[in-house]
This record gives sequence, structure tokens and C-alpha cells, in this order.
Amino acid sequence: MRILGIDPGSHITGYGVIEKDGNYLRHVIHGEVKPQKDSTLSTILISIHQQISKVITQTAPQAIALENIFYGKNVRSLIKQAQVRGVVIFAGADKGILIFEYAPLEVKKAVVGYGRAEKRQVQSMVKAILKLPVLPTADAADALAAAICHANFLKEQTI
Repeated sequence: MRILGIDPGSHITGYGVIEKDGNYLRHVIHGEVKPQKDSTLSTILISIHQQISKVITQTAPQAIALENIFYGKNVRSLIKQAQVRGVVIFAGADKGILIFEYAPLEVKKAVVGYGRAEKRQVQSMVKAILKLPVLPTADAADALAAAICHANFLKEQTI
């Protein structure tokens, strides 16, 4: 099964694709979508949709694991993150891909074993689990962690 993990953000949206074959996980690709900082929100959302759609077309995932909204941020950040999540969900759903949500604590616990792990710990464990030659960026590591979480738990579809 091929899984696309996404860590949605209006400044940086991380993505990562893994392949699950039995108990073995293989890294396919990871990266970040970084819209221009001075862009309007609509331009940012279009850019994220286009780039995530391109990743979906190139990698043909069978599932998308999406990190859910973290409630500790300010309201403006939550609204922007929700809009990015909507664009990402639409990009996958429009292509008939099942979407699955995981709380940040679930993702960290699945990868590090501790739900309140630091970003650096997540990056290190993702690197070790997928046998990557270098540490992935924080947002790409979070996206890969979401994919790993789904590979381990195969949660029911929520969206």
C-alpha cells in the first residue's frame, strides 16, 4: 500500500510518501510546499492544491494520512490551517483517494513512542525507521510520520 502523509500549514505544507509491504516500510519521496510569503491566501491555497495534486499524480497513493488540527494555536492560524486542510482533502478526494486523520499526539506516539515528543525526536525516528541518509526537514518529517502512523494503525476513514 502506498500512503501519502501530509502536515498541512499555510507557510509550509510537508508531504511524504511511503510504501508498506507487509511489515516493511520504504521511503518513496518527501518534500515541502512553500508558497511565496507575500502571496494572498487564495494564491497560497491554489499553489498548495496544485503542488499536492502533482505529488498525487506522480506517486499514485492509495491513502492520504493527514495530521489533524492542533488546538493550541491562535484562532487566525487555526482558520488558515483548516483552509489548507480543506484544499489538501479536496485534492485527494477529487482523485478518489481515501483520507484518514490522525491527531498530532497519535502520530508522535506511533513514531517515537511518546505523544509529546519534540520535533527533533520525530525527525530522528523517521530517519531511522525509513533508513534515510539525512534528517528530513521538520515539516516533511511530520508528514512522513503521519504516513508511518497510518501504515501501523490503518485507521478507519473519517473524511
